[in-house]
Amino acid sequence: MPTPYDSDTDRAYERAGFGAAVRRGSHPALVVVDLTRGFTEPEFPTGGDLTQAVEATAELVDAARTGGVPVVWTAIAYTPAEAAGEAVTWLAKAPGLRALREGSEAVALDPRLPYEGRDHRIVKKGASAFFGTQLAPLLTGIGCDTAVICGATTSGCVRATAVDAVQYGWPVLVAADACGDRASGPHEAALFDIQAKYGDVVGHEDMVKYLTTKGV
Repeated sequence: MPTPYDSDTDRAYERAGFGAAVRRGSHPALVVVDLTRGFTEPEFPTGGDLTQAVEATAELVDAARTGGVPVVWTAIAYTPAEAAGEAVTWLAKAPGLRALREGSEAVALDPRLPYEGRDHRIVKKGASAFFGTQLAPLLTGIGCDTAVICGATTSGCVRATAVDAVQYGWPVLVAADACGDRASGPHEAALFDIQAKYGDVVGHEDMVKYLTTKGV
């Protein structure tokens, strides 16, 4: 895929042996990371206008339904004690995330997304959807052999989830058009890094086709 870097960077990564394609299994799961209102709507201090990512994700979810692919939604949400105190070290670095409190509008899924009661939901406290959650055993239990990841933010929770997914042993596909961030620079840099080291960054049409035809 195109990168924001110069040809010397591309040659250095190619020489180092990065960027090979991952295998695609026949039992993927779609993991939608943190497309909650606190991230997808600019009215929230932690958010931005992620309309494009939300709309692209809705299309991926529809494709997953057609293909019989399980959908997992994640959200960051803190208890009042966690949000106010020092128990979550990350909040000292990113205090704006203290607004993501359980039960608040900020942690509700974006209403434009086609969530259904049969879908799985994971509540997390950190960047990776795997850290301190039941996501890994859930994916194992539903027979997932490929993790398809999208959501927000690309440079934060999406990248962290992709890194952990491959470390747990799942091939990773990241749907570029269904990812969003607060600024284009971190977004593009994260996609470059994922493509080089952790998974395949995939275009929208390719991703829709895969989810439609390769599900369980």
